[in-house]
Amino acid sequence: MVVIMRERARELVMQMTLEEKASLCSGENFWEMKGLERLGLEKIMVTDGPHGLRKQSGDPDHLGIHGSVPATCFPPACLSANSWNKKALYAIGKAMGEECVQEGVSVILGPGINIKRSPLCGRNFEYFSEDPLLAGECGTALVQGVQSQGVGTSVKHYAANSQEKTRLTSNSIIDERALREIYLTAFEMIVKEAKPWTLMCSYNKINGEYGCQNTYTLDKCLRKEWGFEGIVVTDWGAMDRRVDSLKAGLELEMPGPADYNDNEIVEAVKAGELSEEVLNDSVTKLVEMILKAQNTPKGKKYDVESHHKLARKVAGDSMVLLKNEDNILPLKKDKSYAVLGAFAKTPRYQGAGSSKINPHRIDNSLEAFDEAQITYEYAQGYALGKAGVDADLIKEACACAKGKDGVIVYAGLPDEYESEGFDRSNMNMPESHVALIEAVAEVNPNLIVVLMCGSPVLMPWNEKAKGILLAYLGGEAAGSACVDVLTGAVNPSGKLAETYPLSLEDTPAYLHFAHDEDNIEYRESILVGYRYYDWADKGVLYPFGHGMSYTSFSYDSMDLIWDDAKKSGLVRVKVTNTGAIKGKEIIQLYIGMKDSNIMRAPKELKGFVKVEIEPSQSQIVEIPLNERSFSYYDVSQSNWNIEEGTYQLYVAASSRDIRLTKEIKVSGKAVNKTWGYTPKDVIHNNILDVSREQFEKLYGGPLPIEEESTEINMNSKFGDVIKLEAGKAVFRPVLEQAENMLANDDDISRMVLAMMNDLPLRSLTMFAGGTLNKGQIQAIIDQINAGMED
Repeated sequence: MVVIMRERARELVMQMTLEEKASLCSGENFWEMKGLERLGLEKIMVTDGPHGLRKQSGDPDHLGIHGSVPATCFPPACLSANSWNKKALYAIGKAMGEECVQEGVSVILGPGINIKRSPLCGRNFEYFSEDPLLAGECGTALVQGVQSQGVGTSVKHYAANSQEKTRLTSNSIIDERALREIYLTAFEMIVKEAKPWTLMCSYNKINGEYGCQNTYTLDKCLRKEWGFEGIVVTDWGAMDRRVDSLKAGLELEMPGPADYNDNEIVEAVKAGELSEEVLNDSVTKLVEMILKAQNTPKGKKYDVESHHKLARKVAGDSMVLLKNEDNILPLKKDKSYAVLGAFAKTPRYQGAGSSKINPHRIDNSLEAFDEAQITYEYAQGYALGKAGVDADLIKEACACAKGKDGVIVYAGLPDEYESEGFDRSNMNMPESHVALIEAVAEVNPNLIVVLMCGSPVLMPWNEKAKGILLAYLGGEAAGSACVDVLTGAVNPSGKLAETYPLSLEDTPAYLHFAHDEDNIEYRESILVGYRYYDWADKGVLYPFGHGMSYTSFSYDSMDLIWDDAKKSGLVRVKVTNTGAIKGKEIIQLYIGMKDSNIMRAPKELKGFVKVEIEPSQSQIVEIPLNERSFSYYDVSQSNWNIEEGTYQLYVAASSRDIRLTKEIKVSGKAVNKTWGYTPKDVIHNNILDVSREQFEKLYGGPLPIEEESTEINMNSKFGDVIKLEAGKAVFRPVLEQAENMLANDDDISRMVLAMMNDLPLRSLTMFAGGTLNKGQIQAIIDQINAGMED
């Protein structure tokens, strides 16, 4: 079927004029790809995800900021990743695909699988993990689920887009081994296993070249090595040099119209600068996707209620019980509780920005407590939208808490703290939330905290709480799913997909994350997340992979089967539920090499399995091993290789809770001692502080630092240009127009305004909605530069 469709696409391309082929390489408008009516090719719609459908209602505007149709808001990736449950992610994807079919959407933009380099990234709520294998497994399952419905996905943001600050122009400088092992692995897994219809390039540069035209990531890795046969699309407004991007392997520019760039393609072919065969190959891929979309059955309706139940089930399966002293949880029906915090009534259930879903309904915990027949009294505790402490609300909450058998405080991060478009500057919760927790702890020691946030926070009150349930952002059923877990209707089984550090200063990217400069040096290299904390022997608040249950599990035995010649095998583990109730456990496999001649983390996640076990019953689970389980990326050979020697295999309940260990000798390549960081050389005053010289040595030469241009050009930032007298007169009206259009204090408006200062001038075409093309912008730039010379 695939071969037939590809041949049909080639036949159609051969019937097109040069101008028609070039035209298909950009969108019709903000959300639609062009069709070609005379050849029977329909326009197809793409729209935002990644944890639900955000399709604009009515006619699309040129910024995509108008309201969207009702859809199910499933748990965002920051929560669903903690399920470590591929079947659950597949089910979410399948349901999202069903909603796309009903709404006539052919491609949903997601999932986002960028690595959580720092807890400060404003968009971390859209991403799965700090670990590439876990991110890749989650992303693969979601993509397979969506595409099972004849709907495409767009895996994003390719690649190394780990921050929001200056994301439109920043230069991610990463040594090749870290790029391969940490930042590209999840993409590679999804491409090979799930075959997504599209990948979306990131805005940023990777080692000096923009993602839209980066031949290393697009051609060498994606096409030649991984065999990707789908299309690559720009993030919206990410196009730099159109002809170069086609040569590198990027087919589709979004949004449209982009007539100026389409014409550049035509002129490049006529001038012999671009082979028409390259264009034909790109357009064939585009036509093939249109044909696939046209084959998807239309008109099928989805079941809103069943999708809501799925959202609730997955949220409950994913929430992480961080702490449960004195078995304070689950709640008891014969006891009385104080429920405090505005999030209990108005839950924080999703992130802000382009992923914000318009849900059919929103569950809150108070109604769910009523349904569960829990006796409680509610007090607000803090005001939404205000970080400052309200003494009267605190006083009311403390009065409510006195004398109760237990206190449940809902707290975390409000919408305005996390969003696409900007990063956090610290890991603090609002002062009002912390003050509430600490004040209540003084009047009632039986304190339970429910955290609603999209990324790790500091917990100065950690020792004062007996129970902590990490709900992250739970989607539209967040409120009811919290109560399911708190009451024991659901036995918690989520485990952390990222580390909760003790302080921001402990994080590996602390000195080199989201500063004002455009050159972002990933000096920590492969030492991301738990890899760094283990390597540096640092204490953490809660480790990667941690999560508690209302039952208990013993890890009874570990068998290792390995065929060294075939580089294939498995680890077999017997696990027993030693508690009194049914529960789920996530068995994690880590592999390390103590006597390695290269810089390594002490151990890395290489597999996992989640199982449900009845009380007093045992299960034997198997985790497969293959060549990549023991491989590192050998930069000297531009390939994955195994260092011969003895490896340690750890079966664990978390990255810091090793239950069983075995060793194995694996044949491979003899590796000479290679220079790398050591903790004593790069950790100073308990902070990872790699010097430029040390990073260059690891990188393998001078860094591809982008020097600031003395002249205004297409990639100059809008915010910098309007500070100049010559630029202010020309572009000030554009800013005023945008400010007027985005005057509402809503998530999308805040996001777009936050982005505007960092917007490269070339991206003004997107904001102008087709009224300003690249040629006109270049003429304005020439005018400004001339004025500066005068």
